[in-house]
Amino acid sequence: MSPRKSAQDELTKATIIDVARELFVTSGYPSFSMRKLATKLGCSHGAIYYHFKNKAELFYEIVTQDFLTLDQVLEDVLSTPTNSNEEKLYSILFEYIRFGLTHQPQYEVMFLIKDDEIKGYLLEAPNKSYLHFANAVAHLATKPLSPKDIWSLFIGIHGFVTHYCRTETTFEDVKILAQSHVEFLLKALK
Repeated sequence: MSPRKSAQDELTKATIIDVARELFVTSGYPSFSMRKLATKLGCSHGAIYYHFKNKAELFYEIVTQDFLTLDQVLEDVLSTPTNSNEEKLYSILFEYIRFGLTHQPQYEVMFLIKDDEIKGYLLEAPNKSYLHFANAVAHLATKPLSPKDIWSLFIGIHGFVTHYCRTETTFEDVKILAQSHVEFLLKALK
């Protein structure tokens, strides 16, 4: 008989995060428990506590990683050569929608799960990500934009994504609508 690996060796943070994200989405933050997660992973809840001290810390780790992924999408757009700032601005809005609808479980965890216990955990990553978005939009716009203008633009793309979250709609299903929506939003900036 071969020696059994310890639970810590078998279970990675990445595995825990992937399964936990789905559980947060399907059961909501209040109903989520480390024991339910352990059952789903087929391990002891102690093995999860080896990596995360509680569900709030686990949730924070998930949200932080997901915002870093979204920020990387923005960086990729900004570093891609285009003919004009208007094209880059279009790409920022369009790729934001693509991210939200291609990664719906991540998007739901990032923006749609609310609970008093996690309010303190959800300030830094979303605010930092929004500031990155707002600065890029302000820099690329053809005319000066007020903070309210930039916020309205953000709410426009966020609303588009949340409208289709929790449906079986994929990005490809609404790609043409997304293009039209982004064009409509950009007309308002002129």
